Amino acid sequence: MPPGGAPDIVARVLAEKISPALGQPVVVDNKPAANGNAAAAEVARAAPDGHTLLLGADSLITINPHVYSSMPIDPLKDLTPIASLVSNQFVLSINPKLPPKTFPEFIEYARKANPPLTYASGGNGSQHQLTMEMLKARAGIDLVHVPYRGGAPATAATMAGEVAAMFSGTSSAPQIKAGRLRALAVAGAKRSPTFPDLPRIGEFYPGFENSIWLGLFGPAGMPEDVLERLRAEVRRALESSEVKASLMGKGSLETLELSPQDFSALIHRDHERFGKLIRSLGIKAD
Repeated sequence: MPPGGAPDIVARVLAEKISPALGQPVVVDNKPAANGNAAAAEVARAAPDGHTLLLGADSLITINPHVYSSMPIDPLKDLTPIASLVSNQFVLSINPKLPPKTFPEFIEYARKANPPLTYASGGNGSQHQLTMEMLKARAGIDLVHVPYRGGAPATAATMAGEVAAMFSGTSSAPQIKAGRLRALAVAGAKRSPTFPDLPRIGEFYPGFENSIWLGLFGPAGMPEDVLERLRAEVRRALESSEVKASLMGKGSLETLELSPQDFSALIHRDHERFGKLIRSLGIKAD
């Protein structure tokens, strides 16, 4: 992932914390090519000794295999899930010049719009797109997808009025607080600590939930003692109030502390549900 994004932020905060405990430097090497596929392939082909690890977003593991016609690896078979790290809420935001002030008003406005409203995403097959498509299906509304090359240009387009709406991570909080975007609701299973007054979409459409998560992975075949050591140090880091505050301050990121079994279940659940959604929409990234 590129420098400055959520994976980069988490990697640097985590590296600083666990490096002394491991007794060696932890070097962060950003490899954004092919939407993370290149980095994943490099880690998958590395020796399974715990020295080459991948800090990856959920989309790399659970979405890319469904939207790329050719993948260099099978993320479910060629990578070892080490630990869940953080989660981030999606916020439904619109251009502030539009009339809707609340989530129900937006749904009604979109339902009556002719031609349909447009929405921005960070690209075909991105979490931004899939979350909006989930909302379209649940609310029975139609919006036209306009893909951009990443979340930042999608946010800029929404602020400029090129499109009406978008889902973005809570990293868009400065734009929302400055009034350049109007936030209407969050897509997570609970209300956002960054925007506690915003309703959950699930309060209107029970069961609706989609959040972003990041995790730590290694090559397949890692020895159990290496896995246990890494998991223990990561768990200790995530439990630190200093790390929690740093992640929230730098990226509005909440720590996600799951057992290895629950993390594996989350990966497989998202892989299956996104696969079904992507196939139904016919989305391809290449």
